[in-house]
Amino acid sequence: MNSFWSVFKRELKSYFTTPVAYVFLVVFLFFAGYLAFKQGFFEARQADMRAFFMNLPLLFVFMVPATAMRLWAEERRVGSIELLLTLPITVIQAVLGKFFAAWFFLAIALLLTFPMVVTVCYLGDPDVGLIITGYVGSLLMAGGFLAIGCFFSAVSKNQVISFVLAVVACAILVFAGMPTTMNYLSMFLPGGLVSAIETMSFQSHFESIQRGVLEFKDLSYFVLLIVGWIAACSVILDERKAA
Repeated sequence: MNSFWSVFKRELKSYFTTPVAYVFLVVFLFFAGYLAFKQGFFEARQADMRAFFMNLPLLFVFMVPATAMRLWAEERRVGSIELLLTLPITVIQAVLGKFFAAWFFLAIALLLTFPMVVTVCYLGDPDVGLIITGYVGSLLMAGGFLAIGCFFSAVSKNQVISFVLAVVACAILVFAGMPTTMNYLSMFLPGGLVSAIETMSFQSHFESIQRGVLEFKDLSYFVLLIVGWIAACSVILDERKAA
């Protein structure tokens, strides 16, 4: 456990010792607010956060892989990964330490959007339960994107390549559940297969949580997705350590 916390604190500290974290936070908060207002945040005349949450999947497709691309690619590029893996720490502890540090950083980014919550509460009487479940779903979705980005960061030592691969993988999982994609696929695929593709999408599970109900199928989807990609990342790094 001490090894995990050491990696966690080291990784989290590394975000704020360079301007990267502050640039990321500024860009994320700008586009989160801009896209929400572009979707008619005020024009809708409804005291809710729907305009904010509906844009997060597409925003996360680019922002989260940008956070994850340096996790292992940078370690491999500068050669510090060999030093890290020779320390008295298991691969899974190192992976989890880095993952949770990055996830905590993304949680900070989401927390900094609180002015929108304050604005909604000032303008009306919103359903607080929907706002809370919306943030829970957003955090889980960020964790899923991050786990994918963590895997591709371990695959390549080039940050740009790991970023592009993660963006493509995340985009596929988002667009797979969109109505236009479903309508297109239903033209030449059986209904059962189309439904199966939809269940693998971030979009459908995130929208389900946004409705205010935390169902087991949605929570288990994100948990299994995170565990699966983190396990795959650990396998990749374990093979490199053995080599």
